[in-house]
Order: sequence, then structure tokens, then C-alpha cells
Amino acid sequence: MRVTVWVKPGSRRPGLGGERDGALVVAVAPRAVDGQATAAALAAVAAAFGVHPRAVTLVTGPASRRKVIEIDGGDPAILRDLLARPAPT
Repeated sequence: MRVTVWVKPGSRRPGLGGERDGALVVAVAPRAVDGQATAAALAAVAAAFGVHPRAVTLVTGPASRRKVIEIDGGDPAILRDLLARPAPT
């Protein structure tokens, strides 16, 4: 399943939920330095979907806040629930 995510690096309150321009919001604590925020976002998505971290891969956007990821074994119901939550602040 392909999902577009919006990564918020340097967040004091990491978490997933909400939507920004059609993308799932993923707030992570690490700053956008040397791919740390991207790695944290992929790990957070894997945990939220209950899949192994290797099941989540980056398709596009390594240097962008807006990324497209592939989730092997991702459940669309989980995505709907995450999008319905309020976005992390």
C-alpha cells in the first residue's frame, strides 16, 4: 500500500495522525539532519501499522517533508483511523 506522509521534524510531541494536503502527518523528534527525521518517520509508521520496519520503504522524497512510502502488509483501516485523528502539535 502506498501512502503519502508529511513529516514534521523536531517535534516536541511525536506521533501520527491527521491530514495535511491529503498526506498523513508524522511528527518525529529528530531534526532533519542526515536523514534522521526520515528514518524516525519510517520507524513510526511501521510501529503504527504493526509491521516490521523493513516492510516500510521510502519511494520518493528523501529530502522533502512530503514523502511517498510503501507499506508491505499495511491495513487500509489503520490508515483511515490515523487520518481521522487530530494532527500532532
